[in-house]
Amino acid sequence: MSNPGAKPIRVLLADDHTIVRAGIRKFLESAGDIEVVAEAENGETAEILIARHHPDVAVLDIQMPRATGIEVARWIKANERSVGVLILTAYDDEPYVMAVLEAGANGYVLKTASPEEVIRAVREVYEGKSVLDPAVTHTLMSHVFQNSDNQPVETPTERELEVLRLAARGYTNKAIGVQLGISDRTVQGHLAHVFAKMNASSRTEAVMRAVSLGWIAQDIANPDER
Repeated sequence: MSNPGAKPIRVLLADDHTIVRAGIRKFLESAGDIEVVAEAENGETAEILIARHHPDVAVLDIQMPRATGIEVARWIKANERSVGVLILTAYDDEPYVMAVLEAGANGYVLKTASPEEVIRAVREVYEGKSVLDPAVTHTLMSHVFQNSDNQPVETPTERELEVLRLAARGYTNKAIGVQLGISDRTVQGHLAHVFAKMNASSRTEAVMRAVSLGWIAQDIANPDER
């Protein structure tokens, strides 16, 4: 729900189809608390405009000329770390999902989602949460199950599991640190140990693997699915 007194969430929208951008822009700005500050028709322009406007959230398609959404996501994480990344795409194939998560994107939503779901995803990425389309979650779970049988997993410590459970609820490293009374650097260290122990390349993959092993309840990993 929008807050009339709050500053709008500033969004960069990148998609190589003009009519698609126009439709997405229309329903995003109809929310009342979201402002599209710039549009890009390719990945290279997206990077230029992000550096110029410093948006709160970049909404990116995957397949774009000059640079893909995955490449732009990597560039953002290297150069504009305060910008949240939401991938909005038609692709739910496992290689795309894994590449997006490894690039550090905060959210992955399919274009089959409703306008309300996309608006909610933008708000949650702005708040520092992780957002996954249910179909993408299914793809990721399948990947976890396919790979978990062949790879030994070392049990995390209780503190590492505490950190992972809070990460599963969408908390940022800083928020996890406040909850547990530790620094965000220590949180980052715990997550790095978890990734190594669980053969995971991202916090989302670690969470899904923990769910598959029964270390985290499914309803914790998907708090918005009622």
